[in-house]
Amino acid sequence: MAKLTFYYGTMSSGKTIDLIQTAYKYNSNGMKAVILKPKTDTKGNDKIVSRIGLEKKVDIILGKDESLFEYSNVLKDITCLLVDEAQFLTEIQIKELFILTKELDIPVICYGIRNDFQGNLFEGSKALFCYADNFEKLKAVCATKGCGNNANFNARKITGKYIYEGPQVLIGEDESYDPLCTSCYINKVLKPHCKEYQKILLKINS
Repeated sequence: MAKLTFYYGTMSSGKTIDLIQTAYKYNSNGMKAVILKPKTDTKGNDKIVSRIGLEKKVDIILGKDESLFEYSNVLKDITCLLVDEAQFLTEIQIKELFILTKELDIPVICYGIRNDFQGNLFEGSKALFCYADNFEKLKAVCATKGCGNNANFNARKITGKYIYEGPQVLIGEDESYDPLCTSCYINKVLKPHCKEYQKILLKINS
């Protein structure tokens, strides 16, 4: 029986690069690997794009209200389904990926981010932790100069300054993200910008 696998990591952990390499390995050996991305991810339009410039055309762009099985013609006779930015999928769509592996015996490999800039799980990521047979964290290095620790959080910047408030998904605005280790995330984001964290600190120190 095929497996549903979830590779997750912060920004700059090489998720898209790994996906492109995996697709190449399948296709260069005469097998058919299909690439899917959520419509929410507008970066690159009909391509997946890595931060170092590698790109690959996708086969399916899935809207939030669409079913994976509406693309049965694309899924016919495939060896593997590769999913980029899987955190943007809905819980129902993740369940469809699970069903694809178990009923049609097609392996599915998902790549995505575990939590948003506030540390909360994305809907797709949460569902994958429930349904994936395997999951593995891809490592990234904290963006703080001289730190070098493994990154666990994605910190959002607007015009170069860290923020904590805002919508979960923000694409196409003047925003950027830094992968930060837990300690740097606390000191750069939570302590100065998160009111809830500040209130808890007051209780601890009172």
